[in-house]
Amino acid sequence: MDEQLKNLINQGEGYNLEFKESFTDGIKRDICAFANTEGGFILLGVNDENKIVGIKDSNDVRSKIQNITRNLDPSLTVELEYKNKVMIIKVPEGTNKPYAINGKFLIREGASSQQLTRDEVSEFFRAENIVKFDEKVNQDFNLDNDFDKEKFKTFLKLSGIDNNLDRDDILNNLLLLEGDKLKNAGVLFFCHRTTKFFHNALITCVLYKGKEKVNIIDRKDFDADLHSNYQNAIAFLQRNLRLEYIMHGFKPREERLEIPEDALREAVLNSIAHRDYFEDGAKIQIDIFDDRVEISNPGGLIKAIKPAEFGRKSISRNPLLFGLMQRMNLVEKVGSGISKMKRLCKEAKLKEPKFDMGGFFTVTFFRPSVEKKRGEKWGEKWGEKLTENQEKILGLIVSDKSISIVEISKKLKLGTTAVENNIAKLKKMGLLKRVGPAKGGHWEIKG
Repeated sequence: MDEQLKNLINQGEGYNLEFKESFTDGIKRDICAFANTEGGFILLGVNDENKIVGIKDSNDVRSKIQNITRNLDPSLTVELEYKNKVMIIKVPEGTNKPYAINGKFLIREGASSQQLTRDEVSEFFRAENIVKFDEKVNQDFNLDNDFDKEKFKTFLKLSGIDNNLDRDDILNNLLLLEGDKLKNAGVLFFCHRTTKFFHNALITCVLYKGKEKVNIIDRKDFDADLHSNYQNAIAFLQRNLRLEYIMHGFKPREERLEIPEDALREAVLNSIAHRDYFEDGAKIQIDIFDDRVEISNPGGLIKAIKPAEFGRKSISRNPLLFGLMQRMNLVEKVGSGISKMKRLCKEAKLKEPKFDMGGFFTVTFFRPSVEKKRGEKWGEKWGEKLTENQEKILGLIVSDKSISIVEISKKLKLGTTAVENNIAKLKKMGLLKRVGPAKGGHWEIKG
């Protein structure tokens, strides 16, 4: 089999690649969408399972494809190659965007072609021939010195791409390489440190005591590659939100974060995919307060989307970046994130998350009431028999994760030795954990 064709089929469908078993009229939508974004390949004679089913090379098929490109507004020239019973349609990125077919304007979002109005397309591209941040070639990144091979291996594994293929061939097929220079989307995924190339392309996570940005308990700045930053941000949320135990009779108890973890993941991924990376004066921020969690990114709602369409329609500010995330199975279909966050919070009987769309896009999740937690029987929740003092100690810690043993002793009018003994028992049960030193550390409570 031809090496280029083999590489394309092994990659599977995505932002710049579409498979079709046979010629259909719907191909014109994909040609138009590819022309309006970064270009791409359409393979006729390949099914959704990445298998060659074959198609005949005929003048009729070639003529129909050429008619489609001539009927684009404006017209476009594509390349046709026939290899191993597969017709390869190579669609270039258009030089006179936006393009329309039968009066319809389309762009590529993930592995699908999405229709827009002309005004939306014009607004989306800002101006014809202006390259988006993720598509811009990075002149400072050196492929020999700055490319992280381990990050690339992780990407290939999660994307299901053969690790034995040539690196530059893969990068070229993903439209990440121009000559010997990597585009910004590739830099963000395969660099050692994002801040070496983009000052504020990091995620800052902060845990506060109280409901205002006053007393900081813990803070972390994550500035590795995008995937590592995402994982570290989720780990920070997991460490600093309460765990609840759900009992199922004699079955093992189930651990759940007080805010659904999938909803938090969706919000963090949304902030990474849709942030305005041209905005150098701000970063992605995750703030944990006693009553809420706020996840925000620079760049509000894209103007091409009307406020009434929010949650039902989605356009990626960084389509090349979004395509890479979709290949790694980090994001699902376009436009599903907002409804998913709402649904998960509703199922958890939490208040619906709040969305603010000014200069920043901010998602606010509301934590379960601390007062409600203090009024519960902790032992009943965990299936453990706790003493009254142990119940009171947990109630104090839930209200203040940084509370000291001396402060607990004073509030409960117990000796420090008695408090230490009770805490030791709670630790042994696996219900309590100390993170960090006596001064400056905090408690992690399961519940």
